[in-house]
Amino acid sequence: MLPTSHNTQQVKRINVELVKNTLRSMGVGTKASIANLTKLSVATCGTILNELLQTGEIIDLGPDESSGGRPASRYQFNADYASVLCLIIRTEGGVHSITHTYANLNGEMADEQTLFLDEINVPVVEDLIANLIEQHHNVQAIGIGIPGVAHNGVIGICDVPELMYQPLGPRLKEQYEDVEVVIGNDMNLTVYGLYNQQQFEEEKNFAVVTFPENHFPGAGFIIDGRPLTGNTQFGGEVSFLPFGVSREEQLRMLKTTEGLQELIVQTLVSIIAIINPATIVVTGDTTDPAMRDDLMQGCLDRMIPLEHMPELIIQRDTRREYVTGLVAVTLESLTYRIQVIEKQW
Repeated sequence: MLPTSHNTQQVKRINVELVKNTLRSMGVGTKASIANLTKLSVATCGTILNELLQTGEIIDLGPDESSGGRPASRYQFNADYASVLCLIIRTEGGVHSITHTYANLNGEMADEQTLFLDEINVPVVEDLIANLIEQHHNVQAIGIGIPGVAHNGVIGICDVPELMYQPLGPRLKEQYEDVEVVIGNDMNLTVYGLYNQQQFEEEKNFAVVTFPENHFPGAGFIIDGRPLTGNTQFGGEVSFLPFGVSREEQLRMLKTTEGLQELIVQTLVSIIAIINPATIVVTGDTTDPAMRDDLMQGCLDRMIPLEHMPELIIQRDTRREYVTGLVAVTLESLTYRIQVIEKQW
């Protein structure tokens, strides 16, 4: 992000983004109504709108109904001006798959398909992306969700062995210089999709923890409305919590009802004590909504005060929220941002 001291070019980019986002939220607007909402001058809005018309990023719908004077032109954000391509890479029970979908600039998805593959490696992903970009109009960003950790586009720990320690992001950026590339952890993307689904009235702390079959658990966090990924994208690797057993023993415990419940409760207690979330969603194909009361009681038995207990939701399938989160994050990569640094003390 950029610091708060900025030059004229940066101010222009911020204003353009402000006009586009305002028009997107309005649906249809006039130069005067956009100026009123953005607090920019009518002249500035007019200049920006003319430029956006030239690029095709907005549409002129023609004159508004006249109220006695010269009718004002009505503008609409062109959500189909560009698109983003999103891929979700999975390996579950020895089955490898890539689900891909496109989304327009309003996040409306289309053409979702899933490919089942013998193996997934960097050349497979690169070839698929090349074919999909050729088939679709003006792809401006690529988002990839992985069952692992990526730092600066370089994949680290990952459930897909052939992708571990591969610089997939930098390689794609070399091939598509004008396209944004985002590689995110599956849990962080799922938590983002689930958090937006809650529609909190104000920003909250929020957590999602998943217990998939035959895999280590993972988690994702939102702190004050912002995703928490950690310094090297390692945040959420809850299987490294000090459970007092080896990782191999963890996998054995996850195969029994009692062991699974014990690990879930210990994980929940750790999360509650550290970030005090408003809500925790427990997911994964080993979970069941019938577990909720036992998990709640297990946390209370470990001295979590009732008033600090978050709302506990058991949601076994979060695939749709995963896709929604990936699309949202990929679209956000296209947004020009500036960081405002405030004094905290």
